[in-house]
Amino acid sequence: MTRFTVLLLAFLVTAVVLAAAPAATAAEVVHFQCKEWKAKHIHDAKKAETIAATLKKLGCEVKQDEHNGHMDVKYRCEKEKQLPVKTHEEAVKWEKWFKEYGFKVYHTH
Repeated sequence: MTRFTVLLLAFLVTAVVLAAAPAATAAEVVHFQCKEWKAKHIHDAKKAETIAATLKKLGCEVKQDEHNGHMDVKYRCEKEKQLPVKTHEEAVKWEKWFKEYGFKVYHTH
Protein backbone atom coordinates (compact mmCIF):
# COMPACT_ATOMS: atom_id res chain seq x y z
CA MET A 1 0.00 0.00 0.00
CA THR A 2 1.14 3.46 -0.68
CA ARG A 3 1.56 5.95 2.09
CA PHE A 4 -1.46 7.92 0.80
CA THR A 5 -3.65 4.79 0.83
CA VAL A 6 -2.62 3.97 4.41
CA LEU A 7 -3.41 7.50 5.55
CA LEU A 8 -6.72 7.48 3.71
CA LEU A 9 -7.63 4.12 5.23
CA ALA A 10 -6.70 5.36 8.71
CA PHE A 11 -8.82 8.48 8.19
CA LEU A 12 -11.81 6.44 7.02
CA VAL A 13 -11.56 4.01 9.95
CA THR A 14 -11.35 6.93 12.40
CA ALA A 15 -14.35 8.61 10.75
CA VAL A 16 -16.41 5.41 10.95
CA VAL A 17 -15.50 4.85 14.60
CA LEU A 18 -16.37 8.44 15.52
CA ALA A 19 -19.63 8.29 13.58
CA ALA A 20 -20.59 5.05 15.32
CA ALA A 21 -19.65 6.26 18.81
CA PRO A 22 -22.91 8.13 19.49
CA ALA A 23 -24.88 5.03 18.47
CA ALA A 24 -22.95 2.98 21.01
CA THR A 25 -23.97 5.43 23.73
CA ALA A 26 -27.42 6.07 22.29
CA ALA A 27 -30.21 7.23 24.51
CA GLU A 28 -32.35 4.68 26.25
CA VAL A 29 -35.95 4.19 25.22
CA VAL A 30 -38.92 3.82 27.56
CA HIS A 31 -41.72 1.69 26.09
CA PHE A 32 -45.19 2.21 27.56
CA GLN A 33 -48.78 1.16 27.02
CA CYS A 34 -52.12 1.37 28.84
CA LYS A 35 -54.80 -0.45 26.82
CA GLU A 36 -57.69 0.09 29.24
CA TRP A 37 -59.00 3.46 30.43
CA LYS A 38 -57.53 4.49 33.80
CA ALA A 39 -58.45 7.47 35.96
CA LYS A 40 -56.73 9.64 38.54
CA HIS A 41 -58.82 11.68 40.98
CA ILE A 42 -56.92 14.92 41.57
CA HIS A 43 -57.98 17.74 43.91
CA ASP A 44 -55.39 20.26 42.67
CA ALA A 45 -56.63 21.74 39.37
CA LYS A 46 -53.14 22.88 38.30
CA LYS A 47 -51.70 19.42 38.95
CA ALA A 48 -54.57 17.84 36.99
CA GLU A 49 -53.86 20.12 34.03
CA THR A 50 -50.14 19.32 34.15
CA ILE A 51 -50.78 15.58 34.24
CA ALA A 52 -53.32 15.79 31.40
CA ALA A 53 -50.92 17.88 29.29
CA THR A 54 -48.07 15.42 29.93
CA LEU A 55 -50.21 12.45 28.95
CA LYS A 56 -51.32 14.23 25.77
CA LYS A 57 -47.71 15.06 24.84
CA LEU A 58 -46.87 11.39 25.28
CA GLY A 59 -49.57 10.54 22.73
CA CYS A 60 -52.22 9.20 25.09
CA GLU A 61 -55.96 9.75 24.79
CA VAL A 62 -57.07 12.00 27.64
CA LYS A 63 -60.46 13.04 29.00
CA GLN A 64 -61.03 15.43 31.89
CA ASP A 65 -64.10 15.76 34.06
CA GLU A 66 -64.53 18.10 37.02
CA HIS A 67 -67.02 17.15 39.73
CA ASN A 68 -67.47 16.97 43.51
CA GLY A 69 -64.50 19.25 44.18
CA HIS A 70 -61.94 17.29 42.20
CA MET A 71 -60.83 16.58 38.65
CA ASP A 72 -60.90 13.15 37.05
CA VAL A 73 -58.18 12.69 34.48
CA LYS A 74 -59.01 9.63 32.38
CA TYR A 75 -56.45 8.25 29.97
CA ARG A 76 -55.35 5.32 27.86
CA CYS A 77 -52.70 4.52 25.30
CA GLU A 78 -53.90 1.52 23.31
CA LYS A 79 -50.79 1.07 21.19
CA GLU A 80 -47.31 0.81 22.65
CA LYS A 81 -45.42 4.10 22.44
CA GLN A 82 -41.75 4.93 22.88
CA LEU A 83 -40.12 7.76 24.79
CA PRO A 84 -36.41 8.26 24.06
CA VAL A 85 -34.48 9.54 27.09
CA LYS A 86 -30.85 10.59 27.56
CA THR A 87 -29.83 8.64 30.65
CA HIS A 88 -30.56 5.46 32.53
CA GLU A 89 -31.62 7.51 35.56
CA GLU A 90 -34.17 9.38 33.46
CA ALA A 91 -35.50 6.07 32.10
CA VAL A 92 -35.93 4.74 35.64
CA LYS A 93 -37.80 7.90 36.71
CA TRP A 94 -40.18 7.63 33.75
CA GLU A 95 -40.73 3.91 34.43
CA LYS A 96 -41.69 4.71 38.01
CA TRP A 97 -44.06 7.47 36.84
CA PHE A 98 -45.74 5.22 34.25
CA LYS A 99 -46.17 2.40 36.77
CA GLU A 100 -47.79 4.84 39.21
CA TYR A 101 -50.36 5.58 36.50
CA GLY A 102 -51.02 1.91 35.72
CA PHE A 103 -49.06 1.59 32.48
CA LYS A 104 -47.26 -1.50 31.26
CA VAL A 105 -43.70 -0.18 30.95
CA TYR A 106 -40.11 -1.23 30.36
CA HIS A 107 -37.00 0.37 28.91
CA THR A 108 -34.27 -0.69 26.54
CA HIS A 109 -30.68 0.44 26.14
